Amino acid sequence: MLSSLNFLRQPDLLGMSVRVLLALVCGGLIGIERSEKRRPAGFRTHILICLGAAMTTATSQYMYIVMHYPISMSRMGAQVIAGVSFIGAGAIIMTKWRRVRGLTTAAGLWVVAIVGLCCGAGFYEGAAYATALVLVAEVFFSKLEFRLLRGVREINVYTEYTWPSCLEEIVTRCHMLGVKIVDLEITRKGGEGGGSCAVLVLQSRRGASRGDILRELGQVEGVMTVVET
Repeated sequence: MLSSLNFLRQPDLLGMSVRVLLALVCGGLIGIERSEKRRPAGFRTHILICLGAAMTTATSQYMYIVMHYPISMSRMGAQVIAGVSFIGAGAIIMTKWRRVRGLTTAAGLWVVAIVGLCCGAGFYEGAAYATALVLVAEVFFSKLEFRLLRGVREINVYTEYTWPSCLEEIVTRCHMLGVKIVDLEITRKGGEGGGSCAVLVLQSRRGASRGDILRELGQVEGVMTVVET
């Protein structure tokens, strides 16, 4: 750690102000990226979590160092990590097409709480370093992932069909189109109509477009619905 910042690590007004402001900046920087992608947990949510975690650690230090209470300084911080898990779970949803969304946001909330703990403890270098790495992962690595996978066309298809043999025909037509079935999930439909539904994750390397795939699968006899999710 930088010894020149030791005077800012003291549990006084200056040190506490710096910790709170750094938590606000770090949480805001991470939250802006989520807000730009229209995620429910965005700018303000990340700020509040980071700020709350910082104040928790700073309060623990103040109670132990200044007030001389016989408490463990790490206990309150541990409760923050456990508590933020409930908020992260609320950011994870499963769509009606059986797709899970919000995992990256939930992980970001968990990390931003830890960044807040770093700020509250006066570990400014760790907080800044972690914030920079999170931004690199969320901004630049997502673009890198897109470039690495742009040659592979991936499509998620939800389909409803009347009898099991329809699924065999769907698989056959995927092979005819040169489409690889990466994942397949089958469930029974409720209600009087019966039937089944399936969610397929398909990859195409031979140039079959989304329109071609949807049109071909929609022509299978017995298939009632084919939509991209």
